[in-house]
Amino acid sequence: MDPILPKAVATAFCVLLVGLVLRRFHQPHVIAYLLAGVLIGPHGLSFLNDPEAAARLGDAGVVLLLFFVGMEVSLKRLAENWRLALIGTSLQVLVTVGLLLLLGVWLGWPTGRSVLLAFVVSLSSTAVVVSILREWGEVNSDLGNDALGVLIVQDLAIVPMLLIIGLMGEQSSHASDVVLQVVGGAAVVALIGVIMRRGSIKLPFAARLRSDHELQVFSAFVLCFGFATLTALLHLSTALGAFVAGIVVASAKETEWVHESLDALRVLLVALFFVSVGMLLDVVFLLEHWLLVAGLVVAVMLLNTAVNAGIFRALGRDWRTSLFMGSILAQVGEFSFVLAAVGLQNRLISSFGYQISVGLIALTLLLSPGWISIFRRIAGFRRSASADPSMGSNQRSA
Repeated sequence: MDPILPKAVATAFCVLLVGLVLRRFHQPHVIAYLLAGVLIGPHGLSFLNDPEAAARLGDAGVVLLLFFVGMEVSLKRLAENWRLALIGTSLQVLVTVGLLLLLGVWLGWPTGRSVLLAFVVSLSSTAVVVSILREWGEVNSDLGNDALGVLIVQDLAIVPMLLIIGLMGEQSSHASDVVLQVVGGAAVVALIGVIMRRGSIKLPFAARLRSDHELQVFSAFVLCFGFATLTALLHLSTALGAFVAGIVVASAKETEWVHESLDALRVLLVALFFVSVGMLLDVVFLLEHWLLVAGLVVAVMLLNTAVNAGIFRALGRDWRTSLFMGSILAQVGEFSFVLAAVGLQNRLISSFGYQISVGLIALTLLLSPGWISIFRRIAGFRRSASADPSMGSNQRSA
């Protein structure tokens, strides 16, 4: 018997079991996926011992997730928020870098380490935030558009972050990579500009595909992962490419059959992504250093909440919305795994520092849904009347 089959069944059963338990407590699916990864991973029951292989498949889930989001958001409303997204993200990163530099001076850290750790904690999780927004029916609300604008700019910000880390460490980026990234970023902006100016575009063979479900599946797959591959070749985020592909599909008014073709695959692969994150949690290591890790988790989530809330308020949002937005962006994102790994390669952090970083990132992802729910109640927001995950709400929650 193929050894992959029992592992796949064990993973699915564990997700189902944990999900049913957490459903009784009205917890989002993201927590079930993460806890299932902890249980079946190399530091749990060891059903799966290769988190990197699971992560590679799970990354495809993040690509699909952003593809669906691109189909659901209002491009016009998203563009109207450019000031908040660009200025807000820039201020948040700069404030975080400044605070970590001060901390580094006090602790005697080299400048490169302080900057690296500031970059790590300043990136939020696109996968977690979008999953929660979809589950709450908030993707196309004012709140959702604000959050998505910031997340998109953060995805783009990883490019200069990696360049800076390379310059501060022992490895530097090649000039050709920088040129590709600049060209890619300009091409993405130009394509979105064309779509906004024309209002709608026409997909080739769209009329023929509407009556052929099997070809629809392959067409949707090519659109989503084709754009993701193009941005990857340009050394940009695959999630960004998928998001742009979703915008293209939405502008062509072809979202219905694309949704139907890929939605089930999206659910499976997004779940696998979060399972792979859960597999990274070394419970023994965390227990040995629980006081340090717990203190860092609380400090980072409070820092991100406070910094983001203050910036949103300064940019014109009311305190209720600003506080809730701060909590939504409080966790440390999946791209921070990449930054931490590059920092380790460049000897900006030690192996111990890398393990702490991985534990910090994974735990903030795990705790994020509960953290957001607490601040949602504090800020007085209620779930949208329509909380269907495949639909976005057009109204700001009251």
